[in-house]
Amino acid sequence: QVQLVESGGGYVQPGGSLTLSCVASGSILSLSNLGWYRVPPGKQRELCAAIDNNGRTNYGESVKGRFTIYRDNAKNTVYLHMNSLKAGDTALYFCHAERDSVEYWGEGTRVTVSS
Repeated sequence: QVQLVESGGGYVQPGGSLTLSCVASGSILSLSNLGWYRVPPGKQRELCAAIDNNGRTNYGESVKGRFTIYRDNAKNTVYLHMNSLKAGDTALYFCHAERDSVEYWGEGTRVTVSS
């Protein structure tokens, strides 16, 4: 069983920045498809970013160039740094991982971008 706990959400003005954190209950080196997804109000879930154990990253088109995913294996934590936030980034953000073909999700952290 893997537990993922997100934090760092909140309110931010357009153009602002925010960093989300996701702490795993065990070594993130044992996890695959580690990443962040989001569910905007009234919309479907979409990929924000993913990172593998070699540090290779993959980003959703809507966040490319603005969001950065990175990991700290020693802290079992994956981060999502978000720059130049827009109203359209308002969403519930979820941490995701897989182990042994089982998917795990955190409970989410809400980000609201508003003036």
